[in-house]
Order: sequence, then structure tokens, then C-alpha cells
Amino acid sequence: MKKVLVSRILPEEIYPLLDGVEVVRRDQTSVMSEAEMRAALQEFDGVICTLGDQFSAEVFADVPTPRCKILANFGVGFNHIDTKAAKAAGVTVTNTPGAVTDATADTAMTLMLMSARRAAEGERLVRSGEWEGWHPTQMLGLHLSGKAVGIVGMGRIGQAIARRCHYGFDMAVHYFGRGPKELDFDATFHPDLSEMASLVDALVIAVPGGAETTHLIDAKILAAMRPHGRLINIARGEVVEQRALIEALQNETIGGAGLDVYEFEPDVPSELRDLENVVLLPHLGTATREVRVDMGRMAVRNLLAFLQGDTPPNLV
Repeated sequence: MKKVLVSRILPEEIYPLLDGVEVVRRDQTSVMSEAEMRAALQEFDGVICTLGDQFSAEVFADVPTPRCKILANFGVGFNHIDTKAAKAAGVTVTNTPGAVTDATADTAMTLMLMSARRAAEGERLVRSGEWEGWHPTQMLGLHLSGKAVGIVGMGRIGQAIARRCHYGFDMAVHYFGRGPKELDFDATFHPDLSEMASLVDALVIAVPGGAETTHLIDAKILAAMRPHGRLINIARGEVVEQRALIEALQNETIGGAGLDVYEFEPDVPSELRDLENVVLLPHLGTATREVRVDMGRMAVRNLLAFLQGDTPPNLV
């Protein structure tokens, strides 16, 4: 019988689906240590891993002939796995695209609205007991309807965000990516990210993490944004140069930000936490039971297909 490690606590509905394999549950919320990852490669036939489990080139180098032949990632993003090193070691990597799309897009819209309408700031005011009541100039924010949104990365999630903006808020959609796409709604492609940033009222990050996108949003891009512009990140924390963002927010050169991810997650510096003009969420992008169950089912399908000698549905 094949032996499988589940690296993190999953919804209970997922475990019965692993019938037919020996399952070892690592019922923890913390990421795997390097020692645990080396042991996983040596002692198991497959691993269901997830964000933060850093299967780096160094980890693979220490286990040149792993027993483990598949890392079934629970999540669409897989930048925590060195896929080149995995391939060289004969380890297949899969992910869970599709299941996360709508939930992540909804989180982007949540952050856009919270930032534009100063919702988190207002909630803190009410909780403080210092709210003095409504008046005509109380906490004036930004009206999103009819404004322009810039999507950085027009993949599944980027398109889902764009549709919500276009159809739900009558926003003009602009996007930056590797090239123009055939879309079922009006949108303007920009080959220059700085130019697009200067034209939109909200800049939404929806690109994968990894070396190619690290600090894609840097001081130059932030300086190009409009003074009232909102930066929204539901992608990966390292896509935004955190130090540059903090300075832009402190100096109020942009209107605000909404973040669900952080460059050194889970560490969020006090300089960021102390700011009123940023909305901070604890990586809630896909955090609904329905979505996490769907992600688990997809990860299990990938794992079992591979162990049964079939091609997994979601190879990366």
C-alpha cells in the first residue's frame, strides 16, 4: 500500500477520499521544517503539501533519490516548490487551479471596497467608542463605480476580478501581462506597467509568485500611481516591494492599499500595522469551506491518479 503524508490540517471531508492508501496526518498549522521535508521525500510515496512548505533546491539536493514521486500541492500557487529541482529528482508536481478563482476574486473586491470606502478605518472608529455620529464630510472615500481598474496578470483570477469590475461596477478595465488576450468583455492591454499604473484608480495584483514577479511592484510603479490610487494584492507578498509600499503609504503618495499577502508572511511589520490607510487581511483569499474542500478534492484526485499510474489532471 502506498504511503502518503498530509502536511497540514485539511477539512475533515477530505480524508475519507484517501481510502486505499496509508495516510499519515501532520495535524499542524505550521509549515514543514527542512528536516520534515527531507524525511517526507525519503519516507513517503506522495505528499499533499501547501503554501509555506519550502521544497527548495537545497532540500531536493539532500535527497537525490527520493521515494516520494509526487508533491500534490494544495493551492494554485506553487512558488514554494522548486519545480526544476523536483523534475530533476523525478518528482511530479500538481496544483489546484480553478477551485480558487472565484473566492480569490471576491477577496480582491472585498479589499478594493474596504480600501476605497475606508471600511476598516471606520470599523475601528466605531469599536473605539469615539464615533460622534454622521455628518456630511465624515470619512470621505473613493467611489469605485465608473472608475478605472488595472489588473496585473490576466489569468483565471485576473479575468474573474476584471469581470466583477466591468459588469458589477461599470469600471473601465486595463491590464498588463505577457500579451493581449481574447476576452469576453472590453479591456485595454498595456505593455508598460508604469503607464497603466498612472491611468487607473485601483491597481490589482493577480500574477503568480516566483523570481520573475518578485518586486514587480516597486518604488517606480508606486510613484507612477495616482495620488488617490489603491494598490490591492491578493497574489503573493513578494510581488510587492514591501519597504517601498510602506514609504508610499506613510508619505500618502498613493491613496491606500488592501493586502491579503505579505512579503515576509506571516511577519507583518509594525510600520504597516500602524497605518490607517491600509487594509490588512490574514491571507483569506480562498478561505471558505466550500473552496477549501474543493481544493482538497482536487489535490487528492491529482495524488491518486499519479499513484494509480495515470496522468494527474493538474500537472505544473
